[in-house]
Amino acid sequence: MPAAAALEQTSALSIEQVERRVQSESRSKRSRDRRTEIISPILVTGLLLVAWEVAADFFQVPTYLFPAPSKIVAACIDNASLLLRESWVTAVEIVLGYMLSIVIGIPLALGIFHWPVFAKSVYPLLVSTQAMPKVAIAPLFVVWFGFGLLPKILIAFLIAFFPIVINTVMGLSAIEHEKIFLARSMGLSSFATFRLIRFPNALPSIFAGLKISITLAVVGAVVGEFVGGDSGLGYQLMVANGNMNTPLLFAGVLSLTVLGLILFGLIEMLEHFAMPYRERANGATGAGTM
Repeated sequence: MPAAAALEQTSALSIEQVERRVQSESRSKRSRDRRTEIISPILVTGLLLVAWEVAADFFQVPTYLFPAPSKIVAACIDNASLLLRESWVTAVEIVLGYMLSIVIGIPLALGIFHWPVFAKSVYPLLVSTQAMPKVAIAPLFVVWFGFGLLPKILIAFLIAFFPIVINTVMGLSAIEHEKIFLARSMGLSSFATFRLIRFPNALPSIFAGLKISITLAVVGAVVGEFVGGDSGLGYQLMVANGNMNTPLLFAGVLSLTVLGLILFGLIEMLEHFAMPYRERANGATGAGTM
C-alpha cells in the first residue's frame, strides 16, 4: 500500500509538471507569434524603403516624379506643424462620420434582423446607396450643406455605414439554433436571449464590420475634402499636387496612412476589451495544440 501511494503521488507530480510545461510552451509560442507579427512587417517595410532609396538614387529619378524616401521624410519634418494641424481636421471628420455610421447602422441592422418586412423594404435602398459613386454624390452635399464640416461627415458616413449594417445582420443571424432552443427551454425571454446569447455571439462579426468601416471612413473624409474642402489632409494633397510638390504629396499620403492605422488599432483595442474571453479561448486552443 505505501508503494502504491508513493506511485500515485509520483504520477500526480508528473502530471502537474507536464501541465506546467505545456502552459509555459504555450506562453512562449504566443510571445514568439506576437514578436513575429511586429518584426516581420517592419523588416519587409525597411527592405522596401532601402530598395526604393537605392533605385531612386541609381536611376536619378526626378523628385517631382518619384521622390526618394529620404526626401519624403524631410518633407514630413519640414511640414510637421502643417501635417499635424490638417491631420486633426481630417481625424475629426473621420470620427464624427464613423460615429454617425455606428449610431444609424447598428439600429438599422437590428430592424432588418427583427422585422422581415422592414428588411425587404430597406435592403434594396441600402444596396442602391452603395452602387452610386460617392464622388458623384459629394458635389450635391456641397451644394446642399456648403463647404463646412457637415458634407465631409455625411460622405464619410455614407461610405462607412454599409459594412456595419451587413456584418451586424450576419452576426445576429449566424447562431446555432440549438443555443436558441436551449435558452427557450431554460425560460429566458426574447430580450434575455438576445442580450446573453445572440448579441455576444454576433460581436466578432460586428467588430469585423467596424474595422472595415473605419478604413472606409478615412476614404470618405478625403473624398469630401477633395470635392469641397478648404482644410484637411485631402485638401493639402490637392494643393501639393497643384504645386508639383511631390514629396509633400507623399507626406500627406503617409499621414493619412498613419491616421488610419491609429484608428484601426483603437478599434482592435476596443474589440479585445469587449471580448476578453476570445483571447482566453485562443490561448487555450494554442495550449491544446501543443
